[in-house]
Amino acid sequence: MSTRISPPAGVDRRARMNPKVAVSVVFVAAMFMSIMDVTIVNVALPTIGRDFRVTPTAVGTISIAFLVSLAVFIPASGWLGDRFGAKRILLGAIAVFTSASALCGTATSLSELVTYRVLQGVGGGMLAPVGLAMLFRVFPPRERVRASAILTVPTTLAPALGPVVGGILVTDLSWRWVFYVNVPIGVAAIAFGAVFLQHQPQLKPGRFDLPGFALSGSGLGCLMYGVSEGPDLGWGSPAVVTTIVAGAVLIGAMVAVELRTREPIIALRLLGNRLFRSGNVVMALVSVSFFGTLFAISLYYQDGRGLSALGSGLSTFPEAVGVMAGAQLASRILYPRLGPRRHITIGLVTVSVVTALISTLGASASLWWARLLMFALGLGMGQVFVPTQAASFATISAEATGRASTLFNAVRQLGGAVGVALLTTAIVLVGPTHLVGGHVVAQFLAYRVAFLVAAAFSLCATVGSLAIRDSEAAQTMVRRRAGPVATGK
Repeated sequence: MSTRISPPAGVDRRARMNPKVAVSVVFVAAMFMSIMDVTIVNVALPTIGRDFRVTPTAVGTISIAFLVSLAVFIPASGWLGDRFGAKRILLGAIAVFTSASALCGTATSLSELVTYRVLQGVGGGMLAPVGLAMLFRVFPPRERVRASAILTVPTTLAPALGPVVGGILVTDLSWRWVFYVNVPIGVAAIAFGAVFLQHQPQLKPGRFDLPGFALSGSGLGCLMYGVSEGPDLGWGSPAVVTTIVAGAVLIGAMVAVELRTREPIIALRLLGNRLFRSGNVVMALVSVSFFGTLFAISLYYQDGRGLSALGSGLSTFPEAVGVMAGAQLASRILYPRLGPRRHITIGLVTVSVVTALISTLGASASLWWARLLMFALGLGMGQVFVPTQAASFATISAEATGRASTLFNAVRQLGGAVGVALLTTAIVLVGPTHLVGGHVVAQFLAYRVAFLVAAAFSLCATVGSLAIRDSEAAQTMVRRRAGPVATGK
């Protein structure tokens, strides 16, 4: 009989941990922490402003600084992951984000807090693209729909849970805890990843594309600043106009440069891939609708109905439950049978109809009806997020996955920022309040218009879904216990 030699303890532990499980755990934890940070901090802004004795406009820089920093560093993430190894960059990004979160909690002035938020954005900008690339490299195309279902956990649960957790922490503890709460999550993710994540093969991305990074980072940063500040400062203000125009010019220059660069940091040539291009169109437009709606519904609950931040968060939370239930329905049943073209289109139409129904909510609407609509919205979004992410990368090679995820996440981040800005602007233009009998009361027409704008964007996203050919995504349309299904047109 031959004797089996046991590997060292550390190697054995890694061998027993399925790489799909290891990547999923670290990626979900990192993304959950990063995405929740945006909504949880928004709840704390008024309290931070009072503590530091600054104006509401000034305190807004806390959020703006993070979003701009995030946009600047997203473009570099794909190259860094390919050059130095995805595990190193992902764990390094989590470490930067976690350390910056701890520093934010210790800030003694607004300028300190803004500086630490910029550092948070450096780590946050690399988390999503590198983590997504790792996830799609360990899940083969036939299992991509499962990977996409995993992605819905942080991207939908975190935004809905943020106001709930933020309301509790600010009310019962201190605003500093909205930052400290990231620390145990980040430390646990780093420890788990250091032990169980396997080193994926390093690729050869070529020399760092400094012109492309400078143009894309500054262009995205300017655009993010402009669209974020537009509703507050006014779209005609010099600062907003200047930054948006500058951003557009820089992005235009980036396109011209990157198309001539042999190894660009932003792989725009990937948009020549019909499936990837269609997925990006869907993701951009539906992000405008989805993230704009999440923001507007919180204004409806708090400013229109007078709910607390905690009450608003609890009434929004059914959306996250709906998405997670919808993700299971999508990945296990609908996607293999319908294919991405019909599946995404049905999901987009559902989201449009539900969002239009949300626009009918008024002063006396039942909160249980509103919660049911939020659940239905989440159920519909599950039929968009899961198939879009699964299909978009179906024909992307392993070598190009890092660059593709960079582009995909940049599109999603910008779409979300535009959505919040557009719906906020719609509410401001119509007027969130008006006089009735000499009293200032909420004007629900403003919210109705905002939600209808969101519904229109999700409907417009069908331009991308109807351009998809199921045959191109055939390798992702695999039933769990059967085999590949027949593809449609």
